[in-house]
Amino acid sequence: MADRPPSENAAHTADEGALEPEVLEVVELEQEDLGLELPDDPEAAISMLVDEVEALRQERDSYLADLQRVAADYDNFRKRIQRDKTELIAQATRRVVESMLPTLDAFDAAATHQPQTEGEEQLLAGLLSTRQQLMEVLSREGLEPVDAVGEAFDPNLHEAISVAGEGDHQIVHSEIRKGYKLGDRVLRPALVALSAEVSRE
Repeated sequence: MADRPPSENAAHTADEGALEPEVLEVVELEQEDLGLELPDDPEAAISMLVDEVEALRQERDSYLADLQRVAADYDNFRKRIQRDKTELIAQATRRVVESMLPTLDAFDAAATHQPQTEGEEQLLAGLLSTRQQLMEVLSREGLEPVDAVGEAFDPNLHEAISVAGEGDHQIVHSEIRKGYKLGDRVLRPALVALSAEVSRE
């Protein structure tokens, strides 16, 4: 390759010298972006950059831990809201079902009446049909009658108003008023009369 004329070499050298301030300016800007003033010694500069990277990593981990904590708090809050919502629905259902128990009692009282005429028979049949439909609706909400007659006395399920006989084994002899449960919760114990007998052991 032919040598450049002296004038071209001089121009090229002048161009290289003109770029040096621009390069220095870029380096200075990069240092400002990092918030660092790097030393001239390469090893010292690398060590400083490594320390800065480690500090940034720790800062990142701290932000990540904060984010995870916020996410966990939100998840707990969402679950608590769902539990509260479920409990409110259960309480509302319980109040509505409890308010219908006197109506069921009225139907049961009517069922004990012996009709004397054909009209009374038709009326009683209509009442019993209505009671059955109402009970089907309430059953879908979890209502069920408490087992009583023939069952061993259970103070959690039965309320005794009388005891006939003597002995330590008490059996429900008759039911005066039905008791009801809603799921696992006893809404009202059955009102019962007991018969007592000696245990056969």
